[in-house]
Amino acid sequence: MNLESYVLKLQQLNSSLNIEKIVRAYTFAEEAHRGQLRKSGEKYFIHPVHVSLILAELELDEDTIISGLLHDVVEDTKYIYKDIKDEFGEDVANMVDGVTKLGKINYESKEEQQAENLRKMFIAMAKDIRVILIKLADRLHNMRTLKFMPDEKKKEKALETLEIYAPIAHRLGISKIKWELEDLSFLYLEPESYYNLVTRVNKKRDERLGIINKVISDLEYNIKLVSINCDIYGRPKNFYSIYKKMTKQNKDFDEIYDLTAIRVIVDSIKDCYGVLGIIHSLWKPIPGRFKDYIAMPKPNMYQSIHTTVIGNTGEPFEIQIRTWDMHRIAEYGIAAHWKYKEGKSEEDNMEEKLSWLRQMMEWQKDLNDPKEFMDSLKLDLFTNEVFVFTPDGKVIDLPMGSTPVDFAYKIHSQVGNRCVGAKVNGRIVPLNFKVSNGQIIEILTAKNSNGPSRDWLKFVKSNQAKNKIRHWFKKERREENIEKGSEAFFKEIKKSGYTVKELVRPEWVEPLLDKLSCNNMDDLYAAIGYGGIMLSQVLPKLRDKYKFEQKELNKSNETDEELKGKIKERNSNKKIKSQAKGISVKGVDNLLIRYAKCCNPVPGDDIIGYITRGRGVTVHRSDCTNFEKTDDSKSRFIEVEWDTGEVDSSYAAQIQVIAPDRKGLLGELTVLISEMDLFVTGINAKITKNEIAVINLNIEINNAVQLNKLINKLKGMPKMIDVKRITS
Repeated sequence: MNLESYVLKLQQLNSSLNIEKIVRAYTFAEEAHRGQLRKSGEKYFIHPVHVSLILAELELDEDTIISGLLHDVVEDTKYIYKDIKDEFGEDVANMVDGVTKLGKINYESKEEQQAENLRKMFIAMAKDIRVILIKLADRLHNMRTLKFMPDEKKKEKALETLEIYAPIAHRLGISKIKWELEDLSFLYLEPESYYNLVTRVNKKRDERLGIINKVISDLEYNIKLVSINCDIYGRPKNFYSIYKKMTKQNKDFDEIYDLTAIRVIVDSIKDCYGVLGIIHSLWKPIPGRFKDYIAMPKPNMYQSIHTTVIGNTGEPFEIQIRTWDMHRIAEYGIAAHWKYKEGKSEEDNMEEKLSWLRQMMEWQKDLNDPKEFMDSLKLDLFTNEVFVFTPDGKVIDLPMGSTPVDFAYKIHSQVGNRCVGAKVNGRIVPLNFKVSNGQIIEILTAKNSNGPSRDWLKFVKSNQAKNKIRHWFKKERREENIEKGSEAFFKEIKKSGYTVKELVRPEWVEPLLDKLSCNNMDDLYAAIGYGGIMLSQVLPKLRDKYKFEQKELNKSNETDEELKGKIKERNSNKKIKSQAKGISVKGVDNLLIRYAKCCNPVPGDDIIGYITRGRGVTVHRSDCTNFEKTDDSKSRFIEVEWDTGEVDSSYAAQIQVIAPDRKGLLGELTVLISEMDLFVTGINAKITKNEIAVINLNIEINNAVQLNKLINKLKGMPKMIDVKRITS
């Protein structure tokens, strides 16, 4: 899209934008991304252009649109934060920086990486909600062009979109983006089901078009009789919501009647209820299918009246009634109703609308296990709500399946901690009672209460309640938790047929404690006692360590000399290519060969083979200090050499870069590495107290010559303190 077409499109979407400022950003981003291509072969700049247009469709301000144009500039080009700030102001620079920081860093597991990215996302959202709007627009355009990615990547991105980004769009009330993200994810995850459903829906919609048009005509006529201005149209349901209904309710496609909802938009709330009366006088409403989200809005600010009625043909259909303001919020969510547009006087109102985000950030702080965090997050994003009342009439929203204990903790931590009973609509109920829409909940408290019960964790639904209960036990009952946790720990060891001596060894336990953020075993026992850490996070890992050790010992009954002698006897003077690419070993056949991770040898390095008990031959660099070259170990060395016949093989190497910390340093490093046609497979970075950046880079390399060339180029960058290859 050229600049002229882009400007025309922007003016069509929003005539009040400062076009001159946006054009400057367009030119700036186009120059910055010049020469970069997407997987499709198109110019990379097409992506930020479309991201900015999606933001313009949401009717956002020019600073957000400009940030959409520039969102990849700091990460992928030579420009840094200061350049953006100087050219377009601090607001834009902060948004671009916020989106850049949502980029990925290497973690031990994919789940840990995803959990950490989401934590960063929520922090960014809390600082400036526009950051996540840019990220959603970025994901939407990536999903629209996903067909150019490999099949495995398509499924991975589609699943992440369906599990995380579509629910976030829903939570922010942006139904336009949510529906499209869901349908595109559905297309790549279940292509056969998707195309089958599309065909069947189109056929059935054609059949129902006449019925829907007749309903709209009758309704429009009767509403105009009472002089209410309205706009009525049919809205087709998105494919994924139909598919979800079929699978969830175990229904055949022919049993799904509400493929098209009829929407009535009027001028005032009074007119909404007037139209509702007309609808119910024309057609019979279905009991239990009426929802008043005007009186009780959803947490994502959605307001509308939904009613399902039986038509003259005997088929049910849904009608939604809302005002124009409600319609705009339903389509654009938070983007249509936020403090940057409403003015600072509305800031408190805005904070209330995003209270779910603040609560989510609170409970996730104490979750150490990435799997638990991800499970809790998905539950919080996906779960439907119930709306209940306090005795004084305040509406409280809770996840479906919540209990009075969830309600108590939603009111206040102390109300939950002192809860001894509950009333629902004036009647005493058990604390595990599941509340329903419209009920009035009253919590009975006692100052001398012993606090929450551990049994509550078995039935509470909301993450907020679970987190506060665990926090109470963590803080108030440490000694009791240690006793309870240690008892459970030792009991489980015994139950699984092991002894404490076999499993609890310092060299195995200490890394595990560090990973679980525990300083010592008492911290671990306490966390197990209050439910913060599950036994399933600890014991399987210790058992695996023990089993692996036993397996290795069983394999190594022969002496080193016997093992080596058998190898030589079998393969006298033969040079056989090993299982490790690019290595030839004298006198070895059918033996596993692997590269030592401590020194990562690459072609051109002097190398030596080392027979490892039960694990074949490990290839080290000759200068590796990871093993002692003693007389006792000499019998375990074996001659190895690089196979010069191997071509196009890549090897792992690690480089450490030490330099004064500055904005864009990481981007400069990756650009230089990319210019050499090399790939970065991992990055680990830290900043010292004196503002020095220490960056470890995992690089795919062909040989030592190429590696030395890269190191020299990196050393030539401005203000470098040191660049070196990492060895053991």
